[in-house]
Parts: sequence; structure tokens; C-alpha cells
Amino acid sequence: MALRGLNDTYTLNNGVKIPVVGFGTWQTPDGEVAEKSVLAALNSGYRHIDTAAAYGNEESVGRAIKKSGIRRDELFVTTKLWNSDHGYENTKKAIDTSLMKLGLDYLDLYLIHWPNPVAMRDNWAELNSESWQAMEEAQKAGKIRAIGVSNFRKHHLDALLENADVIPAVNQIYLNPSDLESDVRKENDKHQILSEAYSPLGTGDLLGNELVNKLAQEHGKSPAQILIHWSLEHGFLPLPKSVHEEYIKANGQVFDFSLSADEMKLLDGLEGKGNSALDPDQANF
Repeated sequence: MALRGLNDTYTLNNGVKIPVVGFGTWQTPDGEVAEKSVLAALNSGYRHIDTAAAYGNEESVGRAIKKSGIRRDELFVTTKLWNSDHGYENTKKAIDTSLMKLGLDYLDLYLIHWPNPVAMRDNWAELNSESWQAMEEAQKAGKIRAIGVSNFRKHHLDALLENADVIPAVNQIYLNPSDLESDVRKENDKHQILSEAYSPLGTGDLLGNELVNKLAQEHGKSPAQILIHWSLEHGFLPLPKSVHEEYIKANGQVFDFSLSADEMKLLDGLEGKGNSALDPDQANF
């Protein structure tokens, strides 16, 4: 599929359209910084905003959305369930809290942020199933258009799908040329789950990579633009983030060039040469 701009979309497995690039807000401080960066993204043409309860900036994201004046049906907003809110009743409350903080009547996408935090190691599968039930009910009630997961590996997905009526629409994972997450992507593809790429720049680690910089120079692009375009060439959905307006704009200008099959193969060969993804079963959350 030839992509032409930020308004192009993928179609999720439930038919919902999702813009092919999202603006990430991980580690973006609450308050003026978050509000200004989200507003800059919206003014630059982004229509997909990704946040999370754990980021602590949902209210700032909501203010930016309101200030933008953009119609709600033109936007795609994602937020996520944090570890302390797993379980049926807690998830119902968490969804309503996020809606209130964002100032929205509905969410476009709601994700379970982590599958197996420390506090629920003994019964993670049961609690994920309870949370999923609450999310399915919220989707049926019109509070959420699509539901999904984040940082799930195959065994987490298998456990969730044992009792799920709705297959996750998205799995948001650490995904970039240094970490291709092949096993997870294979499982995602099996269930028509879209692979979203958080940290598409390898948490910035790949911006100084020699190959990435060589390709950037040859194409007259920035290293970040090369990496974001790599995600799109693979059919992933990248979520670049920045708090600087010039970078925010540039990260959305990735549709006027292409990478050859050989260039993509070279970038794929960077696997293992950057920061590795956290293992959800070992992370101290």
C-alpha cells in the first residue's frame, strides 16, 4: 500500500480506521510541555495521539485536543490501563477516569499496558481476563472503539484469547531495526493484530548509527525520518515522540521517499545493535 501522508490509515481487525503514524507522549512531562507538544503535533497534521494513564499527562493531552479545535471524529486517541488497575472493577473505573482526564466521550483505542507486572505475578492471566471483559463491555457500550494490548508476548496473548470474545486490534511493542520482535510479530500477524512500534527510533539509540546516517544523507532526510519510514515500509505503525516543534514536524514528513529492498534488508540487519526490549516477565513493574 502506497502511503501519502499522516491522514492515511490502516484498517484494524474490527474495521476501525487508524492513522498510520501516531504522536507519542511517553516521558513527556505533564503541563505546558505536554500540552504544547501535542498541540504542535495536531497543528502539523497528526491526527493520532498516543498517551497512557502511567504517563501522567492525559489532562494535558485533553487540553491540547480541546484547544486545537479539530473535530473529535477527525482524531484518533489512544490511552492505556496501568498495572495497579488490573481486574474487572478497577478497569471499569480506570476507563472512566481516563475519559474524564482527557475530556472525551469515547476513546478510539484502549490497551492493557503491561501483561505481567510484579504485583500480579501470581494471577496475571486471570486479572488480564477480567480487565479484558471490562474493556469488551466498554467497547459494546460505545466508550471505546477498539481494544488491544501492549508488550504482550505469545504466551500472554494465548492466555488472553482463551476467554476473550474480541481479538485484540493492536499490540504495541518495542519495535525498530535493532529489535524486530519476530516471534511477537508472527503471532500478531496470525490474529490480524496490528503491530504498533513504540520507540521507533530505538529510544534515540539508533539516531547515531552509521548505516542510518548514511541512508539519511543519501536520501536527504534525517536519521529519524529514515527509521520512521522503515516502520511504515514494514506495515508497522510508528509512534515517534518529541517535545521540539521542528522535530515533531519533520517526523511526520516521511512520505516523499522510499527505501529499496536492499536498504530495508541492511536496516533489518541492525537487530541486536541497540537497546533491547524489556521482557514483560522480568520487568519490575
